[in-house]
Amino acid sequence: MSDRDTTTAIIIGADGRGRCWWADSGNAELRRYHDEEWGVPVHDDRQLFEHICLEGFQAGLSWSTVLNKRPAFRRHFHEFDITRVAKFGTREIERMMSDPAIIRNRAKIEAAICNAGITRDLVRTGQGALNDLIWSFAPSPRRRRLRSRAEVPAVTPEAAALSKELRARGFRFVGPTTMYALMQSAGLVDDHIAGCHRATPAT
Repeated sequence: MSDRDTTTAIIIGADGRGRCWWADSGNAELRRYHDEEWGVPVHDDRQLFEHICLEGFQAGLSWSTVLNKRPAFRRHFHEFDITRVAKFGTREIERMMSDPAIIRNRAKIEAAICNAGITRDLVRTGQGALNDLIWSFAPSPRRRRLRSRAEVPAVTPEAAALSKELRARGFRFVGPTTMYALMQSAGLVDDHIAGCHRATPAT
């Protein structure tokens, strides 16, 4: 969700609340997502798998596009049930490729199925295995609150390391930038800008 521009980072909404610049686009669902989901720590394996998939589908697109299509993704992927998605084959791929309600990118669809298989095998070793793997790369909390768009990183050493580990395990569409977006959305980092009503106080 990073943006290298240095212009206004906080927008005051009609409700008087300050929000990160990207949440004020006239898209009510994007604003709700910012207020209720983005940056909230996620520790459930299925939810983290969904994050991996959706961040992968975002590559080259806006997050609002993915968010608007999330209900259809959840329907096709059975609420991102890891075991069921891992069993998908040609029939399911073709069904998704024929539905404009999702992002019809065959490589990304096949990557999600591949990633489901790897995740299934991983969580068979124990519930929470995906959570433990991803959160083992969480950076130490920042002591200073971000104050501009320019301060929001596009990638970090921790995200690059997570990407390298997942790629070594066979995951696809998990590049460093995508993994930093995952860290932002799943709450491994808090990139709400100072002045946003969701930002935690600096320490």
